[in-house]
Amino acid sequence: MNKANTKFLKISCLCVAGTVLIAINSKTSSAETVYGEQPIAGITVTLDNYYNSGNTAAASEITIATLESSVAAYDYNNLGIADVENHLNIRSGPGEDEKIIGKLPKNAGCTILDVDKDGWAKIKSGKVTGYVMKSYLITGDKAVKLAKKVGSLIATVNTETLNVRTDESLLSGVLTSVPIDEELEVEEVSTDWIKVNIDSDEGYVARQYIDLSYELQKAVTVEELQAGVSGVRADIVAFAKQFLGNPYVWGGDSLTNGVDCSGFTRGIYAHFGYYLPRVSRGQASAGSSINSSDARPGDLVFYGSGSYISHVAMYIGNGQVIHASNPRTGIKISNMYYRSPIKVVRFIND
Repeated sequence: MNKANTKFLKISCLCVAGTVLIAINSKTSSAETVYGEQPIAGITVTLDNYYNSGNTAAASEITIATLESSVAAYDYNNLGIADVENHLNIRSGPGEDEKIIGKLPKNAGCTILDVDKDGWAKIKSGKVTGYVMKSYLITGDKAVKLAKKVGSLIATVNTETLNVRTDESLLSGVLTSVPIDEELEVEEVSTDWIKVNIDSDEGYVARQYIDLSYELQKAVTVEELQAGVSGVRADIVAFAKQFLGNPYVWGGDSLTNGVDCSGFTRGIYAHFGYYLPRVSRGQASAGSSINSSDARPGDLVFYGSGSYISHVAMYIGNGQVIHASNPRTGIKISNMYYRSPIKVVRFIND
């Protein structure tokens, strides 16, 4: 196996998708194949041992605190952070009568592209480019300080499918598999492995299969908020989306003040007269099991490790789910296959 040469850490100020604050890119002069962790596509990538420019410290000494502290070193004149209780409407043009094309959650970030004389800011965040009132954005030094508090170090999968393992070893069990471009919250950084949080579970991913970045939450498009169905399914999905961005609290039952994954689905269903068991495993056993390809808005999707269920989300259409994920993101929308589903259950028979 050939060793990679001349590795270094390059930290640059970017505005990828409107919300990336710090991108941490590794460059190597030769590739290092890692045997036994071949993704489905058969792709191998270089091992990203990080070295700060002008600093020869070992990669194992680079910590999350070291990486996050880099935020203070840059000037973010174009950074805006949503200063609202719930969501800030993003419009197609500068004016209250313009069409709503997306929503910027509380503490989500954006790049401010321009500001007109009436105070309307043209912004970009995630997949959305549109207009908001600048008065609802935190900017300048205050935004930089807040970004360090509400942002997170994120591991983005850069290969087609990546195993999240139960330990720092290629021989350890597979907790779940995640697709390319999926973002995982980082808990610890080491030379060869990244400890990540996926919903309420903790696992490890091989470092060479991820890109690190320091990010804020992104805007949500109108398409992501539309279910494309009618009747009770449309109502239940629309009701669930009202709580997007609200906090995650383990064991919580309040849709507004704090709820965990099963408390969220239980609370949503209870509003429509469906009474589900409290925990995700109980909910998985209570409904009618269906194929994931047959999922309709309002059906529940269950996740975990192997056959053990530890997390539940609600399918909302367009290949997406809404769920109370973890304390950092709260209630959020994800791709249905952001991790491997174990079971899909139906309670609404129509």
